[in-house]
Amino acid sequence: MEKQHQYSLVLTFITVISLGLATFVSCFIAESKKAQIKDLKVDGKLCYLPGSHAYKYGVVALVCLGIAHVIGNLQVCGNFCSREKRRSNKAKTPAVVTILMIFSWMCFGVAAILITTATSMSRRQAYGQGWLDRECYLVKEGVFIGSGGLALVSLGSTLVAAFLTRRKSYVEQGRRIHAQQTG
Repeated sequence: MEKQHQYSLVLTFITVISLGLATFVSCFIAESKKAQIKDLKVDGKLCYLPGSHAYKYGVVALVCLGIAHVIGNLQVCGNFCSREKRRSNKAKTPAVVTILMIFSWMCFGVAAILITTATSMSRRQAYGQGWLDRECYLVKEGVFIGSGGLALVSLGSTLVAAFLTRRKSYVEQGRRIHAQQTG
């Protein structure tokens, strides 16, 4: 049973890391594919901006980030709330885990908002419609990369929280009990 839990933890870590890297790479590619100022066409008060491939990469980044964050949070909750954990030993670091999870959710929220907004701006902005208030907007330099970095920070803090809430193996618990009896 304990080995199965270890494999589950390793599989979760690999999955979250892979999806986090996919998020960052998608954001990096979206940064290079976003619309440039040379693509903007102005006709009097009307503007036109063609769609860019950054839209597709932004959607991929957002989906990967969301899935990775859900998987990481399920692992933390599963570790923190498991019955065996409550019976065998209480978490010594619930405050640290709570702070990490709050920080993770804050970074996730900001990254998701940035990716969503930049992705939305990467869609086609037709004459007279624009993106907002009938005006065309371009994604500023570094928005996609910055949001990809925030996504990595968010997922990293989730993984640290998952690591801190993992169950101790029976061998580690046995050593602790043996040390208490001999000490």
